[in-house]
Amino acid sequence: MLLNTPQEYRDALRQFDELLAQDIDANPSLQAPARALAEAIQEYEIRVEEAPFPIVRPTTLPAMIEFKRQQRQLKQKELAQLLEVPAGRLSQILSGKRRVTMDLARKLYERLDISPEFILKTA
Repeated sequence: MLLNTPQEYRDALRQFDELLAQDIDANPSLQAPARALAEAIQEYEIRVEEAPFPIVRPTTLPAMIEFKRQQRQLKQKELAQLLEVPAGRLSQILSGKRRVTMDLARKLYERLDISPEFILKTA
């Protein structure tokens, strides 16, 4: 089974959920179709993730910090804790109302892997 479109993917997810609701463990005849659907779903997700989508690189330091936050799936408060800054100060930096200190610039490099060149050019 090969899923090619987002609609086919959604349909497969729905069918898989329906199979799971029927208690697959108690009904061995459902195991093979469920396995086939699971494999097709997984293959589709891998293909879509590896698709050649253009990556838009942030051009400002606040945008780069936000980009890195989203990559790591952190909440703004969690990012503030990681960078050891008050959440209010991070909010001001992200909105462009406050500039980055040298100490924070070092933490951005060490903890978020933002290049020093980018920090210097955009700070």
